[in-house]
Amino acid sequence: MFQLKANGTDVKTEVISGFTTFLTMVYIVVVNPAILSAAGVPFNTVFMATIISAVIGTLWMAIFANYPIAIAPGLGMNAYFVTVVTTQKLDYSVAFAAVFVAGIIFLLLSLTPLREKIIEAIPHNLKAGITAGIGLFIAFLGFRMTGIIVSNDSNLVGLGDLHSKEAILAIVGLLITLILLALNVKGALFIGMIATGIIAFITGELKFTEGIVKLPPMPEFVFTNPIHAFGDVMSYGLYAVVLSFLLITIFDTTGTMIGVAKKAGLMKGESLPNAKQALMADAVATSVGSMFGTTPTSAYIESSAGVATGGRTGLTTLTVAILFMVSAFFAPLVGAVSGISAITAPALIIVGSMMIGAVKEIDWDTLDEAFPAFLVILAMPLTSSIAIGLAFGFISYPVLKVFTGKWRELNWFLIVIAVLFFILVAFLPH
Repeated sequence: MFQLKANGTDVKTEVISGFTTFLTMVYIVVVNPAILSAAGVPFNTVFMATIISAVIGTLWMAIFANYPIAIAPGLGMNAYFVTVVTTQKLDYSVAFAAVFVAGIIFLLLSLTPLREKIIEAIPHNLKAGITAGIGLFIAFLGFRMTGIIVSNDSNLVGLGDLHSKEAILAIVGLLITLILLALNVKGALFIGMIATGIIAFITGELKFTEGIVKLPPMPEFVFTNPIHAFGDVMSYGLYAVVLSFLLITIFDTTGTMIGVAKKAGLMKGESLPNAKQALMADAVATSVGSMFGTTPTSAYIESSAGVATGGRTGLTTLTVAILFMVSAFFAPLVGAVSGISAITAPALIIVGSMMIGAVKEIDWDTLDEAFPAFLVILAMPLTSSIAIGLAFGFISYPVLKVFTGKWRELNWFLIVIAVLFFILVAFLPH
């Protein structure tokens, strides 16, 4: 079913890769409810909605697309959701209606060749820049999560307290994982996380104060009538909100898929085989998830950790989906483990170093090709947004081509994408 031999992998590798991806992204089942609670959404509602949307999206990716790319509610969009609810003084069910409408539009677009054309329209140098930019983004995320890099009043960011327990544990975990990799130990990233978790438990940082197992709450619908959702959007004039959710989700997921797929060697030339089903996964998950009470889903950059462990097929994401199902019964355990960033941060930092290697594919001798790719690489970690990083690259690319007399290299589709990105950056909240 998953064509393991054709993809040069086996069951053991895929399952270990699934565990690795799951451990690096499971924090979302705790973080997402914590963020959305600021909009008045009950914790248990978001907890179950997060798991439901992650399972649906990731299962779709596994079964219909056969890719090792996991789906779950995206960080950033949940914070934007809170902003919409609080600034416009909306009931959260109305804001979820906007998410649902964006998801339906997203779904309809995914049924057309449009999103596949977006992937094919992205120039090779920008594709390489996306992979490298995501690498820097997740490595920076790993350093930031553990307090090794912190905010700084004079320089925006600076070195944190390396004597803190979290920083020391992260550095020890990083060293253990690097040694395992250097010794070519199979599943080194996963083993490194387990080893770091054991050290955290021995030193008293990892505690299971609320036990390990707990029956999950029953999922509840935030709204049940899709027609009313469209009515709410029109009644409250939430068109800009829907457009923001739509554009950011489309380009965020597309960028992540390209970056992870290139790392896994799944790209065929400039195209992604079976892209329609892969891109359908987050559209379906967004639509269903909004009805249960969570924000738009996205392809997760943490999937690159599973790819680095050897994951190449949907068996990796099937494993992730099953683990998300199981996590519903182990909320205390998940909460305790995901609360220790040092357990998963070393994997993100190391995978980042692997992905930055894509810079060698960029034509650095041609300015109108190199500089847009450079902007993508620079903007992703600095803005903490894949979509904004893409926007910088896509806007600058056609501008440079026009002024260097190479406008014939552009196609109308690339120009339309650049205009949409300009609207996103200049006029829509993000």
